[in-house]
Amino acid sequence: MLSNYGVSVSLLYPLIKTLMRNEYDIDLFLKQASLDANLLKDADARISQKDFEYLNELVATLMKDDFFGLHQGMNLDIADLGILGYVMLHSGTLSQALTAYQKYNVIVSNDYNLNWTVAGDDVIIQLVSKHPLTESPRHCAEDMMSSIYHLMTKMSCTNIPIREIHFRHSAPAELSEYSAILGKEPLFEQEYNLFRISREVMDYPILYADTHLLSVFERIAEEAITKLTQGQQLSDQLYKWIIECMPSFSPTLQDTAKKFNMSPRTLQSKLKQEHMSYNRLVNMVRKELAVSYLAKPEYRVGEISYLLHYSEPSAFQSAFKKWTGLTPGEYRTNALSSER
Repeated sequence: MLSNYGVSVSLLYPLIKTLMRNEYDIDLFLKQASLDANLLKDADARISQKDFEYLNELVATLMKDDFFGLHQGMNLDIADLGILGYVMLHSGTLSQALTAYQKYNVIVSNDYNLNWTVAGDDVIIQLVSKHPLTESPRHCAEDMMSSIYHLMTKMSCTNIPIREIHFRHSAPAELSEYSAILGKEPLFEQEYNLFRISREVMDYPILYADTHLLSVFERIAEEAITKLTQGQQLSDQLYKWIIECMPSFSPTLQDTAKKFNMSPRTLQSKLKQEHMSYNRLVNMVRKELAVSYLAKPEYRVGEISYLLHYSEPSAFQSAFKKWTGLTPGEYRTNALSSER
């Protein structure tokens, strides 16, 4: 939503490495992807979640690999995560490494993270997104799940049996590669992307962890987060608050100011410092939700208008056309055609 938000350009490096290993012309790829080569040289550059997902799908197509995400995750090196990876590598146990992943993941992505919960003798590790209503493309979801799992096995130098794995997307025609890469055939069309492992795995020590290096890398990670999020934290908090409220009501400026313990004038002033306005935040939430609802044929345009708290369908249709250049009906037709 803001220039410092989205996905770090550093996460494109594993894609570039895959292309190079397969002797694919990188200049041709950059042209096909409409990417400026200088972007890859800017360590602080960010791209949107949608652009990142598109580039993953593009490389999967170019490599003609129907299990591209699984293979990318399996081949991910800890160094590919930069400072985040080095903090994880020098944590004491897998539990501490995943805690570091949660804490410092914003360095590489504002859109994806992970949570885990203890369920009896199991631990459930779940991929979470800032856009929960929008399903991640198959290769992206499988890449992230595969990478988390394989990083755990690499850091602990131990085989970790997966007891159960879920994906939100539909199953492909062939499933044998999942057993080969993850040791388990997944369940598909589930509510969340997650996998379940033994609880004792979280206590596995990380080989070569160095407490002195950990403190060095943690300090660098803290500085990176401060630089990245300085002056933009409020916008992100408000965005999450508004999207959480939307199913029930559309919060007013006054509602939101009260929730965050400040006056409406102070809230507007702080947003202005972040080059943001309250109305723009609300419209950004409405646009995201509208696109998600339009991707589901069971929702009528009038119903979507009601869910987004517009006074009448014509107001929603007018706003949506202003955002996208298309009416809701035209957008839905294009989206469904693309899926086919």
